[in-house]
Amino acid sequence: MDESNNDINNFKKDESFRDSIATIDAEGHRKWIFPKKPKGKFYKYRTYVSYLFLLLFFSVPLIRIGGEPLLMINIVQRKFIIFGQIFWPEDFYLFAIGMLTFAVFIILFTVVFGRLFCGWVCPQTIFMEMVFRKIEYWIEGDFKQQRLLKKTAWNTDKICKKVSKHFIFFCISFIIANTFLAYIIGSDELIKIMSDYPSNHISGLIAILVFTSVFYGVYARFREQVCLVVCPYGRLQGVLLDKKSISIAYDYIRGEKRAKIHKNEDRKVKKLGDCIDCHHCVDVCPTGIDIRNGLQMECVNCTACMDACDEMMENVGLKKGLIRYASEDGIAKNEKLKVTPRTIGYSFVLLSLSTVWIVLLLTRTPVESIILRSSGTLYQAQQDGRISNLYNYSVINKTNNAMPVKFILESPKGEIKLVKDSIYLNKQSVAEGSMFVILDSTALSSYKVKIKIGVYSNGKKLETVSTNFLGPG
Repeated sequence: MDESNNDINNFKKDESFRDSIATIDAEGHRKWIFPKKPKGKFYKYRTYVSYLFLLLFFSVPLIRIGGEPLLMINIVQRKFIIFGQIFWPEDFYLFAIGMLTFAVFIILFTVVFGRLFCGWVCPQTIFMEMVFRKIEYWIEGDFKQQRLLKKTAWNTDKICKKVSKHFIFFCISFIIANTFLAYIIGSDELIKIMSDYPSNHISGLIAILVFTSVFYGVYARFREQVCLVVCPYGRLQGVLLDKKSISIAYDYIRGEKRAKIHKNEDRKVKKLGDCIDCHHCVDVCPTGIDIRNGLQMECVNCTACMDACDEMMENVGLKKGLIRYASEDGIAKNEKLKVTPRTIGYSFVLLSLSTVWIVLLLTRTPVESIILRSSGTLYQAQQDGRISNLYNYSVINKTNNAMPVKFILESPKGEIKLVKDSIYLNKQSVAEGSMFVILDSTALSSYKVKIKIGVYSNGKKLETVSTNFLGPG
């Protein structure tokens, strides 16, 4: 076995880096990360995606469909609005199916595409890297200037920079907190809280201050620790990824043996790899890892190391892509990333699951009716020989339109008599009452029969409800 193969084998066997993380020193204290300001093709694309996300994040609470928010998740009142459609506790099955679909989606997506979500569309990454980090670069400079500022004694310049930065951080956190709260209580209610006297909305004011403090603490102090300590997704990848999963990977076969580059040297003759050990991929990493050590829990797939490595490869006249999107098998076999039947199959499953959930949302009935026999009552014999049962009904209008509702007995033949004259539902309201269902004794083949009641509005059938009818047998 030649020397280059020994270098590759030694690289693959060295797992000592997993004994510690870059943000904690040997004594267990927090070690502050000062990543170099990234630049390059992928960073530019991520910036565009981030701007789109930020535009959506801040504008969605203001968008109305049929007078309702585009999206609102009001956990306190158990009221959820998605694409302007209101979902009540009775629609919990849709929420459960949606959560199961999302869980399966996460698993399958990660198996195929790795942590692509984390690097490109995760809110934590976007706000940290594309908002707060950019402000930090603007005020304090690049990573070397930030390190120097940290070591510098407190003077006027340092105080001004630190106070300015944290003041802006707090203001942005306040804006994010208000937007986040709008997703919970709605933008109209948020405007009331902001425009009315604080004493009239103490709970809302407390919520805004709590959310602001949390966001400020996360982006000013906790930072990458959210991905390393709080978020379970990084740990999930340890059991979800396999040798065919796509991730950001260092091509150790091409890169090893790593060594500094010198002018006019022939690296092939010296049996050196393409990695020139410039350390730029480590300098730009927001979690402080060395991607050359292999797949790591801390990596959020932000592509900063790819851009940094490509820039250095181009500067020294070597082929780009030493760090790239690839699978473990692709690196080991020196194969380009390609679409496999596995990728197509999993993607089809993802698309199918999403389609099923969307269809369930779109086909949801606008009215939810519950009709149950009145507890503790038996059948009643009428003077004309017919049999009646007393029922309690509850009809929920999930729409923003008022509507009259009528019950029609569809099977078997019979009659429905309401205790009150009619049922009229205001928008987003519930109507409750009692009614009698009357059947001919000849329709009763046993002491209990199944009956079907149609729920109609303006001549249009909304749904069918089944219940039991008791007779003398």
